Amino acid sequence: MRPAAPSHVELRIAAGLRRRDPDAVRALCAEYGPTALALLRRALGDRGAVEDVYQQVLVEAWERSPTYDPGRASLRTWLTTIARSRAIDHLRRRVPEPCDPSTMRMRVYEHAPDPVDRIALDAMLRELPRPEEEVVRLHFHLGLSHRQIAHLTGVPLGTVKSRTAAALRRMRRKLEDGEGTPPR
Repeated sequence: MRPAAPSHVELRIAAGLRRRDPDAVRALCAEYGPTALALLRRALGDRGAVEDVYQQVLVEAWERSPTYDPGRASLRTWLTTIARSRAIDHLRRRVPEPCDPSTMRMRVYEHAPDPVDRIALDAMLRELPRPEEEVVRLHFHLGLSHRQIAHLTGVPLGTVKSRTAAALRRMRRKLEDGEGTPPR
Protein backbone atom coordinates (compact mmCIF):
# COMPACT_ATOMS: atom_id res chain seq x y z
CA MET A 1 0.00 0.00 0.00
CA ARG A 2 1.41 3.38 -1.02
CA PRO A 3 1.23 6.47 1.16
CA ALA A 4 -1.35 9.09 0.23
CA ALA A 5 -0.22 11.76 -2.21
CA PRO A 6 1.53 14.59 -0.37
CA SER A 7 -0.47 17.79 0.10
CA HIS A 8 0.59 21.13 -1.38
CA VAL A 9 1.71 22.28 2.09
CA GLU A 10 3.75 19.13 2.58
CA LEU A 11 5.44 19.47 -0.81
CA ARG A 12 6.23 23.15 -0.10
CA ILE A 13 7.79 22.29 3.28
CA ALA A 14 9.75 19.36 1.77
CA ALA A 15 11.10 21.58 -1.03
CA GLY A 16 12.13 24.19 1.53
CA LEU A 17 13.88 21.56 3.62
CA ARG A 18 15.83 20.34 0.58
CA ARG A 19 16.88 23.96 -0.09
CA ARG A 20 17.95 24.18 3.58
CA ASP A 21 15.50 27.07 4.13
CA PRO A 22 15.17 27.83 7.88
CA ASP A 23 11.55 28.91 7.28
CA ALA A 24 10.80 25.34 6.18
CA VAL A 25 11.89 24.06 9.59
CA ARG A 26 9.58 26.58 11.24
CA ALA A 27 6.75 25.39 8.98
CA LEU A 28 7.61 21.76 9.76
CA CYS A 29 7.41 22.55 13.49
CA ALA A 30 4.13 24.41 13.14
CA GLU A 31 2.48 21.76 10.99
CA TYR A 32 3.88 18.49 12.38
CA GLY A 33 5.67 19.40 15.62
CA PRO A 34 2.60 18.87 17.84
CA THR A 35 2.39 15.25 16.66
CA ALA A 36 6.06 14.61 17.48
CA LEU A 37 5.70 16.37 20.83
CA ALA A 38 2.65 14.26 21.73
CA LEU A 39 4.61 11.09 21.00
CA LEU A 40 7.55 12.30 23.10
CA ARG A 41 5.30 13.30 26.02
CA ARG A 42 3.68 9.86 26.00
CA ALA A 43 6.97 8.00 25.67
CA LEU A 44 9.10 10.06 28.06
CA GLY A 45 6.71 11.74 30.49
CA ASP A 46 9.34 14.15 31.83
CA ARG A 47 8.91 17.71 30.51
CA GLY A 48 12.64 18.47 30.51
CA ALA A 49 13.44 15.26 28.67
CA VAL A 50 10.68 15.94 26.15
CA GLU A 51 12.11 19.40 25.42
CA ASP A 52 15.67 18.07 25.08
CA VAL A 53 14.68 15.19 22.84
CA TYR A 54 12.42 17.44 20.72
CA GLN A 55 15.43 19.67 20.06
CA GLN A 56 17.39 16.59 18.97
CA VAL A 57 14.51 15.65 16.66
CA LEU A 58 14.51 19.08 15.02
CA VAL A 59 18.28 19.07 14.57
CA GLU A 60 18.15 15.61 13.02
CA ALA A 61 15.27 16.64 10.75
CA TRP A 62 17.35 19.62 9.60
CA GLU A 63 20.44 17.47 9.03
CA ARG A 64 18.52 14.74 7.20
CA SER A 65 16.20 17.08 5.29
CA PRO A 66 18.00 16.72 1.93
CA THR A 67 17.35 12.97 2.02
CA TYR A 68 13.61 13.18 2.80
CA ASP A 69 11.61 11.33 0.12
CA PRO A 70 7.87 12.18 -0.02
CA GLY A 71 7.32 8.95 -1.97
CA ARG A 72 8.33 6.83 1.02
CA ALA A 73 6.44 8.52 3.86
CA SER A 74 4.55 11.64 4.77
CA LEU A 75 6.38 14.42 6.61
CA ARG A 76 4.27 13.57 9.68
CA THR A 77 5.41 9.94 9.57
CA TRP A 78 9.02 10.93 8.85
CA LEU A 79 9.19 13.37 11.76
CA THR A 80 7.32 10.98 14.08
CA THR A 81 9.76 8.18 13.17
CA ILE A 82 12.69 10.42 14.05
CA ALA A 83 10.97 11.36 17.33
CA ARG A 84 10.29 7.71 18.16
CA SER A 85 13.92 6.78 17.49
CA ARG A 86 15.27 9.60 19.63
CA ALA A 87 12.81 8.72 22.44
CA ILE A 88 14.00 5.12 22.38
CA ASP A 89 17.63 6.30 22.42
CA HIS A 90 16.87 8.53 25.40
CA LEU A 91 15.13 5.74 27.29
CA ARG A 92 18.01 3.34 26.63
CA ARG A 93 20.54 5.84 28.02
CA ARG A 94 18.47 6.69 31.07
CA VAL A 95 19.57 5.09 34.31
CA PRO A 96 16.50 3.62 35.98
CA GLU A 97 15.69 4.73 39.49
CA PRO A 98 15.60 2.01 42.12
CA CYS A 99 12.10 0.74 42.78
CA ASP A 100 10.32 -1.76 44.96
CA PRO A 101 9.40 -4.77 42.81
CA SER A 102 6.19 -5.29 44.80
CA THR A 103 4.87 -1.93 43.55
CA MET A 104 5.76 -2.41 39.89
CA ARG A 105 2.89 -2.70 37.44
CA MET A 106 2.72 -5.82 35.32
CA ARG A 107 4.41 -5.33 31.96
CA VAL A 108 2.78 -6.12 28.63
CA TYR A 109 5.23 -9.01 28.19
CA GLU A 110 6.02 -11.21 31.15
CA HIS A 111 9.25 -12.31 29.52
CA ALA A 112 11.17 -10.48 26.84
CA PRO A 113 11.42 -12.58 23.69
CA ASP A 114 14.83 -13.98 22.93
CA PRO A 115 16.86 -12.20 20.22
CA VAL A 116 15.97 -14.72 17.49
CA ASP A 117 12.26 -14.26 18.19
CA ARG A 118 12.66 -10.46 18.16
CA ILE A 119 14.39 -10.64 14.78
CA ALA A 120 11.62 -12.84 13.37
CA LEU A 121 8.94 -10.54 14.79
CA ASP A 122 10.63 -7.46 13.35
CA ALA A 123 10.86 -9.17 9.94
CA MET A 124 7.15 -10.00 10.09
CA LEU A 125 6.33 -6.39 10.95
CA ARG A 126 8.38 -5.10 8.01
CA GLU A 127 6.36 -7.33 5.65
CA LEU A 128 3.10 -5.65 6.69
CA PRO A 129 1.69 -2.78 4.66
CA ARG A 130 3.27 0.41 6.05
CA PRO A 131 0.05 1.80 7.66
CA GLU A 132 -0.53 -1.48 9.51
CA GLU A 133 3.11 -1.72 10.59
CA GLU A 134 2.98 1.82 11.94
CA VAL A 135 -0.07 1.27 14.17
CA VAL A 136 1.25 -2.06 15.48
CA ARG A 137 4.61 -0.54 16.37
CA LEU A 138 3.03 2.51 18.03
CA HIS A 139 0.62 0.29 19.99
CA PHE A 140 2.95 -2.50 21.10
CA HIS A 141 6.39 -0.82 21.12
CA LEU A 142 5.40 2.53 22.61
CA GLY A 143 2.29 1.37 24.43
CA LEU A 144 0.02 3.97 22.86
CA SER A 145 -3.72 3.37 22.94
CA HIS A 146 -5.71 3.26 19.72
CA ARG A 147 -7.17 6.67 20.57
CA GLN A 148 -3.67 8.12 21.12
CA ILE A 149 -2.49 6.64 17.81
CA ALA A 150 -5.49 8.16 16.03
CA HIS A 151 -4.72 11.55 17.54
CA LEU A 152 -1.00 11.25 16.82
CA THR A 153 -1.33 10.16 13.20
CA GLY A 154 -4.50 11.99 12.23
CA VAL A 155 -6.07 8.68 11.16
CA PRO A 156 -9.68 7.99 12.28
CA LEU A 157 -9.98 5.79 15.38
CA GLY A 158 -11.92 3.09 13.51
CA THR A 159 -9.22 2.92 10.85
CA VAL A 160 -6.51 2.55 13.52
CA LYS A 161 -8.47 -0.34 15.08
CA SER A 162 -9.11 -2.04 11.74
CA ARG A 163 -5.44 -1.68 10.70
CA THR A 164 -4.35 -3.21 14.00
CA ALA A 165 -6.79 -6.10 13.62
CA ALA A 166 -5.75 -6.70 10.00
CA ALA A 167 -2.06 -6.66 10.91
CA LEU A 168 -2.57 -9.13 13.75
CA ARG A 169 -4.60 -11.44 11.46
CA ARG A 170 -1.78 -11.36 8.86
CA MET A 171 0.82 -12.10 11.52
CA ARG A 172 -1.29 -14.91 13.02
CA ARG A 173 -1.66 -16.53 9.58
CA LYS A 174 2.11 -16.35 9.02
CA LEU A 175 2.73 -17.98 12.40
CA GLU A 176 0.12 -20.68 11.75
CA ASP A 177 1.69 -21.37 8.33
CA GLY A 178 5.12 -21.60 9.97
CA GLU A 179 6.45 -18.59 8.04
CA GLY A 180 7.10 -16.46 11.11
CA THR A 181 9.00 -19.05 13.10
CA PRO A 182 12.76 -18.82 12.79
CA PRO A 183 14.74 -22.02 12.30
CA ARG A 184 16.32 -23.35 15.51
